[in-house]
Amino acid sequence: MKQRFAGKVALVTGAARGIGAGVARGYVAGGGRVALVGLEPELLAALSDELGEAAAWWEADVRDSAAMKSAIDAAAAHFGRIDHVLANAGIASYGTVRQIDDEAFDRVVDINLNGVFRTLKHSTPHLEATNGYALTVASLASFATLAGLASYNASKAGAESLTLAYKQEVAHLGIDVGVCHPSWVDTDIVRNAEKDLPTFRAIRKKLPYPANGTTSVEACVDLILTGLEKRKTRVYVPKGVIVANWSKALTNSPVAWPVVRKLAARSVPSMEAEVEALGRFHHAHVPHVDD
Repeated sequence: MKQRFAGKVALVTGAARGIGAGVARGYVAGGGRVALVGLEPELLAALSDELGEAAAWWEADVRDSAAMKSAIDAAAAHFGRIDHVLANAGIASYGTVRQIDDEAFDRVVDINLNGVFRTLKHSTPHLEATNGYALTVASLASFATLAGLASYNASKAGAESLTLAYKQEVAHLGIDVGVCHPSWVDTDIVRNAEKDLPTFRAIRKKLPYPANGTTSVEACVDLILTGLEKRKTRVYVPKGVIVANWSKALTNSPVAWPVVRKLAARSVPSMEAEVEALGRFHHAHVPHVDD
């Protein structure tokens, strides 16, 4: 494999499983070294052992600013540098605005939005030292909303805006910044949501491309690795997600509203009933889900 990351070091949050773990493997295969940051220490340790001396891990919750600073500084000291940062840690919740409890809503926003803030904040001095690059994993949900996913939509839209503001703030420091927008990827979040909420699964089938399909983790990882290598401003997963970005004004316009309203009127009551029957606002994997 092309040694496109030779001599480089990446810090990946949400590295224990899914996209984060896949990117870590691909980065090392490309000649780089990785700092694995997240929860689930057994999974982090196993992945680090698999990758050998090219990897090291730190247990830290993106909700804890002091812990994130400690982990990021320790990773930079261990490897001597940080060239790439992937702010990947994220979760989703179930329930409409009138239904979801405050704690579940706050948790999604704290991880998906505030967690990105903490990751970027504490990575900045290390990225400045290497003229590095940061990539935030936002979502198709940043600009395409769906009833029942308000906390996720709000947090991912916020993550996009935060990252674009940060991009302006650090350009003079020699740091490049990008935003990744995956649609539905075959991770725990999507698989468990479809298992828990039949209405969610049914709605997805009625949505236009690319929201009606699922991208493999491998395909997502390949696009992210290319984004890291080429320091891309935007990474769309799949590439067709760019259409949703271009058309978001139309999607949220009065022209589209009658169609959206009709779909929501049919789906929201069923989805609320399914969440009520579940008795929880997230899937069964606890305490954390990595994108």
